[in-house]
Amino acid sequence: MPAHPDFVFGFDAALRGGALPTGLIARDMTEVERRFAVYRNNVAVSLSEALAARFPVIRRLVGEAFFTPLARLYAETDRPRTPVLAEWGAGFAGFLEGFPPLAAYPYLADVARIEFARGRAFHAADAPPVAPEILAVADPERIRLMLHPSVILLRLRHPAVAIWARNQPGGAAMPLVQGPQTALILRDAAYQVPVQSLGAGDCAMMQAILGGQTLSQAAGAAQNAEANHDPQVMLVALMRAGVIIQATE
Repeated sequence: MPAHPDFVFGFDAALRGGALPTGLIARDMTEVERRFAVYRNNVAVSLSEALAARFPVIRRLVGEAFFTPLARLYAETDRPRTPVLAEWGAGFAGFLEGFPPLAAYPYLADVARIEFARGRAFHAADAPPVAPEILAVADPERIRLMLHPSVILLRLRHPAVAIWARNQPGGAAMPLVQGPQTALILRDAAYQVPVQSLGAGDCAMMQAILGGQTLSQAAGAAQNAEANHDPQVMLVALMRAGVIIQATE
């Protein structure tokens, strides 16, 4: 029997179409290859279905007939590293970017980034929100906010937030936009995971908060990026979502 790392490597190679791993047996040895082929196909189907569940908008945009072989090709290049399939797919956006048949659709990678980030946000660790009265008396010149681990800011090169939104139930009437977008993704108090496109001011403010700057510094960054920006709007939205989890000086 081969050593464990060698067996794992050989078993994975066999799942990809290589020679059967050493040590497989059956009552009828002539059945070994056929039975393993069934197992190989079941693994491929399971991985394709897991990817489809994680990236439903990508599947809708490219079509089921295209997505299934696409998912199988991706699974050949990036195997899950843990039994938790919800953690798999971090490299899918990069795979789409480098896949020649999709070169005419560069926005797909950004849509995939949104979908993967939503999964990460949904499964982020729980953390209770800070008490509102603490924020009410905080000195903005000294206070720094810590946000829930579900909060993700994505700078995208394409209008992927709008594309994602148009492919949600009832989203067909959403307006088309052009140019890059920045997405704010979080898990709110109702365990929903909305995707919001941020303007220049809100984006600068969120970057400053996530970077550990004081609330006053974050507001100043927003003002520099967008004249007459009102930081209260974003702060209230974050409070209502329950994603401000600490406020420290």
